[in-house]
Amino acid sequence: MKKYIYAVGRRKEATATVRLYRGKGQTLVNDKPIQEYFPGPVNQYYYQLPLNLTKTLGKFYATFKVVGGGKQGQLEAVVLALSRALEKVNREKYRPILREKGLLTVDARVRERRKAGQMGRARKKKQSPKR
Repeated sequence: MKKYIYAVGRRKEATATVRLYRGKGQTLVNDKPIQEYFPGPVNQYYYQLPLNLTKTLGKFYATFKVVGGGKQGQLEAVVLALSRALEKVNREKYRPILREKGLLTVDARVRERRKAGQMGRARKKKQSPKR
């Protein structure tokens, strides 16, 4: 059994748990390669950002379990989890770098619940009669 660092990231309805391992290996999300789960160069830049900033790309690999939410919320949860795990590796060295870019800040915004007696959405009201 390999030793790993565990961390959790959340965003909207998505939760990502990470196991960060030292060495070379393939990063997986829900048992799929990360580039297959989050395709495209923009997504790739975003999930590699914590590793690029700390200059640890290629020194670590990770396995993620992601549940809930949509793809964007899941991606942001993955980045937060990865940043938290890297912070645990070397707090003095990596925390200021990740903090400066806002990668350790939790974005607590969630979808507003719909209220009863209104139209289908959270703030939409029924039109009042004129005069």
